[in-house]
Amino acid sequence: MNLALGTAFLWLIVANVAAMLPSKDHHWRRAFALIVVGIPILGWVTWTAGPIWGMVVLAAGASVLRWPLIYLVRWLRRKAAEPAE
Repeated sequence: MNLALGTAFLWLIVANVAAMLPSKDHHWRRAFALIVVGIPILGWVTWTAGPIWGMVVLAAGASVLRWPLIYLVRWLRRKAAEPAE
């Protein structure tokens, strides 16, 4: 296993531990921090291990951060449904 995949695995462990801890803001601050750290790790994994592993890490990250992803899709649908000015 190369260093990029090990870092992605460590990110997944940290994300799951962060999800288990109580939070007053429903974990949004932690989710944003995980996104900011996770995007460069995803690029690094894709660059060093290839696109297949990049897609695997992307799917794992999307499963951990599913609610921010759901809210993003809902927001994009609302924006697409708005009439053009």
